[in-house]
Amino acid sequence: MITIVDYQMGNLRSVQKAIERVGGQAEITSDPQTIAGAQKLILPGVGAFGDAMDEIHRRDLAAPIRDFVASGRPFLGICLGLQLLFDRSTEHGEHEGLGIISGDVVRFELDDSYKVPHMGWNQVQRKNDAPILKDIPDGTHFYFVHSYYVRPDDPDVVALTSDYGGPFCAMVWKENVYACQFHPEKSQADGLKLLSGFNDLPVAGTVAS
Repeated sequence: MITIVDYQMGNLRSVQKAIERVGGQAEITSDPQTIAGAQKLILPGVGAFGDAMDEIHRRDLAAPIRDFVASGRPFLGICLGLQLLFDRSTEHGEHEGLGIISGDVVRFELDDSYKVPHMGWNQVQRKNDAPILKDIPDGTHFYFVHSYYVRPDDPDVVALTSDYGGPFCAMVWKENVYACQFHPEKSQADGLKLLSGFNDLPVAGTVAS
């Protein structure tokens, strides 16, 4: 069972349906105890960083999310759910994130030939062999919608990059934590391959078949 965190800022049902399409089971919840006890966890998100953190704190979800990650169980962040993992964001002021991955979240500063938000299909380049990317070749296209991007302090956590007026981090992988800037649930067959890879990950303490 995959648990999807509900903090009122994400296309939750789309993510749930995509997991079901690849043969998984998914529940949507905002209950801290359910989140803390999940087998696998997805943190989706669409909207402003500060508003999202306010909702997470209001629902007492920050500690369960951090504890889940520390347990070693598989975690996937999507779009804003990637950005929230970082130390801080400069979106509409400075806001503190979950602090799970060191680094910050900054706005695209590009010339007038590039529109912000970055919206549409874009290629990614693989930087490592993250297990959920086993069926994702270099140059695959995914669907992006974002004005801000993450800058990890440690370049080794970057699993995928993309390019929009210059290279940026499109996905991170650190131990049991996977998080992507694009929307796999909106990325058709290749997005489903990535979600299938996450669904197939063994839960900590279990043996892969």
